[in-house]
Amino acid sequence: MTGSGLEGFYRAGRRVLSRCQVRVAGREPVAVQARMVAADRVRFVGTLRVAPDAGPDPDVVVERIRSADGIERITLHSAAPRLLRLPVEVSLGTDLEELGTIASGAAGGELSATVHDSGLRWSGPKGDSAVTAAPPPTDALASAGLLRWELELLPGGTRSVELRLRPDRAGPVRALGRGATSPFAPALATGDDPRVQPLLRTCVEDLQALLLRDPVHPADLQLAAGAPWRCGPAPADSLAAARMTLPLGTRLAGGTLRILARTQLTGPGLRSGMIPGPRRDAGAHLPPGCTGTEATLLFPVLLAEAWRWGLPERETRELLPAAENCLRWLRTTVGDGVYLPDPQPDGPLRCETQAHAHRAALLGADLLDTWGRSGGPELREWAEELRRAFGKDFWIEDPSGGRPAAALTRDGRPLPHLGAGAAHLLDTGLLGSGTLAPGLLDKARTEQLARLLGGPAMDSGWGLRGLGAGEAAYNPFGHRGGAVRVQETAVAVAGLAAAGHEKEASGLLGGMLAAAEAFDHRLPEMFAGEPRTDGSTPAPHPAACRPAATAAAAGVQALTALAGIRPDAPVGTVTLRPVRSAPLGEIVLTGLRLAGAPFSVRVGRLGLAMVEQAPEGLQLRV
Repeated sequence: MTGSGLEGFYRAGRRVLSRCQVRVAGREPVAVQARMVAADRVRFVGTLRVAPDAGPDPDVVVERIRSADGIERITLHSAAPRLLRLPVEVSLGTDLEELGTIASGAAGGELSATVHDSGLRWSGPKGDSAVTAAPPPTDALASAGLLRWELELLPGGTRSVELRLRPDRAGPVRALGRGATSPFAPALATGDDPRVQPLLRTCVEDLQALLLRDPVHPADLQLAAGAPWRCGPAPADSLAAARMTLPLGTRLAGGTLRILARTQLTGPGLRSGMIPGPRRDAGAHLPPGCTGTEATLLFPVLLAEAWRWGLPERETRELLPAAENCLRWLRTTVGDGVYLPDPQPDGPLRCETQAHAHRAALLGADLLDTWGRSGGPELREWAEELRRAFGKDFWIEDPSGGRPAAALTRDGRPLPHLGAGAAHLLDTGLLGSGTLAPGLLDKARTEQLARLLGGPAMDSGWGLRGLGAGEAAYNPFGHRGGAVRVQETAVAVAGLAAAGHEKEASGLLGGMLAAAEAFDHRLPEMFAGEPRTDGSTPAPHPAACRPAATAAAAGVQALTALAGIRPDAPVGTVTLRPVRSAPLGEIVLTGLRLAGAPFSVRVGRLGLAMVEQAPEGLQLRV
């Protein structure tokens, strides 16, 4: 890491280390290889010619293994025939800047270091960071940001130095040990398409690598947003990923909900009941949105659906008050109006936010009714009012059949650009008895949206673009302005399949699988939205997390959507609505989890689904 551009180690969007350069005998090794050896580890290899009589071949190999938990191990391997005494220097630095500031070129210079313990420490108004070394360095020069050792290498021998990065006053980047019990079922996907098996395996591996343990309540787990840019929790991403991975079990959902319930705002004021979250850039057409709004609306949805998948009664009951607070915040914030602004109180009325709010109201009402709590009828009444108003205000008629507005300004002016956020209109949520909640669009407009999402402007051939090609400000590398975002692609696949638009769902799924294959089945958070052509491969995005929690979870959602699993564990039933066109041929999903027990399903080439393993007493609804 040289500190140039976006290089660095990030924690929750802040660069806690920007520079880590190794010099051996006064020279940088010649880089020969860099590759990911696991979801959370990268191996770099360089070589040096040190001995003057060694001939043309390198006689020292420098191996660097960097992990997402902030540990880097530097190992020197000697092939020299005699003892080598080598000075080894590690030059370190950081600016503690936010990713957005760095990406816009507005970052300041590096901070001054101080000697700290067996390493260096940096402090500033934006945070603190420290690197410690083992063995302790022979010299630590704060003014130069330099750690130095004198190492002896026997012929054929090795010596190692370990660096540990830790942002001060922060929990561990990755607290879950490799030997810890996984919250995910050992799911496998097999079938006619050879890509499904490595994709699901890699998605589960990525999710496991991103797990964080709550330092105060170590039994509770949640997911870091991704590496390398966001090696920390992000509430909206954690909830979305936990929801998409419910077929792998409910333990992650329960832990994520408990962790975030402890962050819920209390006391007087309009923000009471909200799950706090940072602002997020929304592209060129809209101001930044509040991820706290999305997280607050996702909380009751995840609890309601986790209950249907088999979250234990005791856990569900304990989390109900936090869900009620989220729903109370929703109704209080909407007040006498119809729409939910984002951010509050004067933000635009985003299409995506209304979809999240409508789903939260309906699933929240179902949850409240099930547990004998009050408030369900009022939420349903408001949801019905929102549906009527949305159909009138948000749908823009045009000769091609119309489209949903991306947002309404506060004076009621629709913003007509089409983006991937519209896919959330298809994600209506799971109610009891295997039924899906109604959405904000009627059947005809759902069909029109399916045509738009499956058309060439939105479907790049690799997945769903964040903004349609041809729209003003379209940029294939714009992270909200045209890049393919894997999460929205999976949401569209599942939503289109559930609504019966299998052709469009199959097209997006095929592109997603092709992209996964090009990325060695480790899906990045996003990649360029350039059109797919014969012989082309998707272009990586320079600021994408890989692995990313939502991308790995999206792979799980897209594959399990083929079986259309709709459980109702509290009443002991499951409904299957498979994709009848069987776009991948036969697919067998084994080792899923339903009501805490193994669950397996096979979808044949004719699109018929068969349960092959299920909890005792579970009944199949038709």
